Amino acid sequence: MDKFVIQGRRRLSGKIAIGGAKNAALPIMAATLLSSRSHLLLNIPTLGDTTTIGRLLQRLGATVQYTKEGLSICVTSIEHCEAPYDLVKTMRASVLVLGPLLARCGEAHLSLPGGCTIGSRPINLHLEALKKMGAEISINHGVVHAKARRLHGADIHFDIPTVTGTENIMMAATGARGTTLLTNAACEPEVVDLATFLTTLGFRIEGAGTPQIRIEGIGHEPDRDTAYVIIPDRIEAGTYMAAAMITRGDIYLSTCHPSHLVSICGALREAGATITEENDGIRVQGGKIHPVRVTTRPHPGFPTDMQAQLMAVLALSSGMSVVTETVFDGRLNHIAELARMGADITHHGQDTTIRGVPRLSGAPVMASDLRGGAALVLAGLAAEDLTHVSRVYHIDRGYEKMEAKLSGVGASIERISGAV
Repeated sequence: MDKFVIQGRRRLSGKIAIGGAKNAALPIMAATLLSSRSHLLLNIPTLGDTTTIGRLLQRLGATVQYTKEGLSICVTSIEHCEAPYDLVKTMRASVLVLGPLLARCGEAHLSLPGGCTIGSRPINLHLEALKKMGAEISINHGVVHAKARRLHGADIHFDIPTVTGTENIMMAATGARGTTLLTNAACEPEVVDLATFLTTLGFRIEGAGTPQIRIEGIGHEPDRDTAYVIIPDRIEAGTYMAAAMITRGDIYLSTCHPSHLVSICGALREAGATITEENDGIRVQGGKIHPVRVTTRPHPGFPTDMQAQLMAVLALSSGMSVVTETVFDGRLNHIAELARMGADITHHGQDTTIRGVPRLSGAPVMASDLRGGAALVLAGLAAEDLTHVSRVYHIDRGYEKMEAKLSGVGASIERISGAV
């Protein structure tokens, strides 16, 4: 397995181009199953997760090919309706093929997905919604079996906002008879991007970006080819904003959408960052880090995907901070690893208390999930001496060429291949 070796205490300065959003690319790739026409997806990041879902689409019958322009996908016919365990075991987002397969084929068989070890993220909300739309659901030997001769529209209220649940049911509803109304739907920019893509295909969707989304089943397959540009990755942008803060650096992030970063900018400004919008991006200048209190919430609140990175920054603050995690239970494996580097962090219930220390020390640490791994890299950038971050395949799932982008702004970070 690869690892990163980081020599810390270097001030970062320069420009980083933000890539396409992983959490928008994955559902949009899954949505190509709804149509037999050709789709060219632009600004697709080359990541572990996009590679995995590309392989899954190929297993189902798609032609998937990278070109100079972007990622070309064509699903002329679906040869299999089964998403096998060997492909879904590393990625929970693989559940996103369930809705499209039901809509187009009336049948789907999905091994219960795996992914990061960040607590319980059950798919029961997806399954209950599909039942209301007429699907017959059973689970045997770790496989979800779903069948529906034809889905029908339904009024579906999510007990809690669920991003993948909203996306999955939105895609399923495009092939249903009648109108589907989703309430307490997720409002994330990635949900809006999927809805925009589906509208480009010819489907009828209103309200994306609000808690109420209406989908009109059109009763036939889309008959147009598409070329679509994926939105920039707001979590990648937030992570490099945190890198500027923790190194007291000065980084300009190009090709990002400031409107998607409001809550992240608010928290980082409160913590001492100077953030300005310039041209098509954001400039972040770090300084003395102040303690803050932050609670993760569904969009437009502070994103849970930035919780670990913020903790790494606050480990060097001038006082006591509290970060409250309300979205995912168990998303705290990075705490013990940050403590190995000298961070003073304690956890009780949903609250994590971070007491700022004067310095962090390099140490061998291990990534156990995507965002926790990013937090360890951030800590290594600021720590004295060398930090070895192992299991960086978790990081590769969501960050394209992280070491190259950080090296480009002055970091001393090297990927060691085949490290134990």
